[in-house]
Amino acid sequence: MRVLVVGAGAVGGYFGGRLVEKGRDVTFLVRERRRKQLKENGLVIRSIHGDAVVTPKTLVAGEAKGAFDVVVFSNKAYHLQESIRDAKPYIGEKTLVLPLLNGMAHMEWLWKEFGKERVLGGLCFIETTMEPDGTIVQSSPSHDVKFGEWSGEVTERVRALEELFFGCNARFRLSNQIVTDMWHKYLFIATMSGATTLFRAPMGPVRSGEYGQELLLTLLKEIASIMRAHGAPIADDIEETQLAQMNDMSPHMKSSMQRDMEKGNLVEADHLQGYLLTLAKQYGIDAPLLKAVYHHLKLYEQQ
Repeated sequence: MRVLVVGAGAVGGYFGGRLVEKGRDVTFLVRERRRKQLKENGLVIRSIHGDAVVTPKTLVAGEAKGAFDVVVFSNKAYHLQESIRDAKPYIGEKTLVLPLLNGMAHMEWLWKEFGKERVLGGLCFIETTMEPDGTIVQSSPSHDVKFGEWSGEVTERVRALEELFFGCNARFRLSNQIVTDMWHKYLFIATMSGATTLFRAPMGPVRSGEYGQELLLTLLKEIASIMRAHGAPIADDIEETQLAQMNDMSPHMKSSMQRDMEKGNLVEADHLQGYLLTLAKQYGIDAPLLKAVYHHLKLYEQQ
């Protein structure tokens, strides 16, 4: 199967690089600056799961023609519309679209552009960042991708994807409940990114002290109540389960949004916390702590 990864940043570069490392046919759709970097240095991964340097194939938007078998969207949400435009020429009738973005709002955009029948559900769990020289640094025990049909059916095409991913140095897992998995991941990442950015601290300090546990659980419950009102198929005890997971994380763990703030980069405030508050307004739910998180993120963006 021919794979096109849209972008070669911290997420796409890592998982795409692991596929290249295994000998899979992968091309990265990149900008000229990133192409030059990759040509000069290769795609460099420094990871607790093993380092790798591979020579990737690249495309710049508008080059070549013809459809790929799989197109992976791994970009940040604020670049999605631009990425969709650039990837369109490479998506055909039988192309599978696999999104690895955070949140859920992007699904509507992808369905509208490519048709619901082409778009799989997908998510990833990873702590990774890209250095100025293009090196991808991965530092978390998790380097996981989940994917599956929106219906939950295990079809021939997702079995083919499972075979494509088999043996790569990352955990690619086929799921028969990808919608639930995506909402659960959304709850986790919206809470974790919200708390670590609000307090400008990694998980250890955030969850400690007199009020750390209460604040995390309150934010989890606010977000979960919005999701349930929207009909999301999340577990009844997901708040307590995810709080326990957050307590098990390394005290030095940071969200990718927090790392972006530390670098002065754009953040996905509207796509994550903002979208949840839009739903909250729609269903008449008050979420004061989530509002505080979002207000803080918007102030950062203004600065």
